[in-house]
Amino acid sequence: MFIDSHCHLDFPEFASRLEDVQAEMRAANVTHALVAGVEVTAFPALYALIEPYTNLYCSVGLHPGVDGNVTTSVDKLLRYTALPKVVAVGETGLDYYHVSSEAEWQRARFRTHIAVACASGKPLIVHMRDATEDTLRILREEGADRVGGVMHCFTADWAAAEVALALGFYISFSGVVTFKNAKAVKEAAQRVPLDRLLIETDSPYLAPMPYRGRYPNQPAWVVHVAREIARLRDMPLDEVGWASSANFFRLFRLTPAGEKKDA
Repeated sequence: MFIDSHCHLDFPEFASRLEDVQAEMRAANVTHALVAGVEVTAFPALYALIEPYTNLYCSVGLHPGVDGNVTTSVDKLLRYTALPKVVAVGETGLDYYHVSSEAEWQRARFRTHIAVACASGKPLIVHMRDATEDTLRILREEGADRVGGVMHCFTADWAAAEVALALGFYISFSGVVTFKNAKAVKEAAQRVPLDRLLIETDSPYLAPMPYRGRYPNQPAWVVHVAREIARLRDMPLDEVGWASSANFFRLFRLTPAGEKKDA
């Protein structure tokens, strides 16, 4: 059993062929997936797309790479978090690769999302690219440890992972962990406690080996992420699959049948 804890099935690459995506998932024993929201204006369409599928969940948020002139509010996000298939707040965070570190609106937007998570009791899905110090600092300052969440597509080092773990966050590894030169990520994948580890594809991006460079990536390929983690940790593939799946259900307060657990 494997779960893709972060993908974008509402993107044009998938939205018209979800039945094919689901069939490929079943063939690979990928049972569930979480579709991460990146634009609040597009969220109603995302929700309508996944609502009929009992094995798909979603989050609501505004990606840090979205133009700073696009805004949202705590109240608007809170209304969406009340929907039954919304299990997290995000994708949020900081991205100094695509956006200047001088853009204060990006940090303000991140703080808004943390406030929504704390008010709703839903965990955060955090994007952190070339902004490790500020991301972890803001999580601490805003009390994100009250709700925790996941550091999605983790590409930092073990020292950063330790700080995130101490704040109650899970660490999610994408196809990057399969790349030959991703030494720091591989080390983190070896050292993260098994009960705090998730796997993802970030589809349609970051296809894992042996599909690196192929586009689009797809949820069925999350098995290759799990296989590399199993190799790094010298453990059976099934054990990584079952552990990361149990972690997914625990973090997002779900059961394999799709029922919500009490907080």
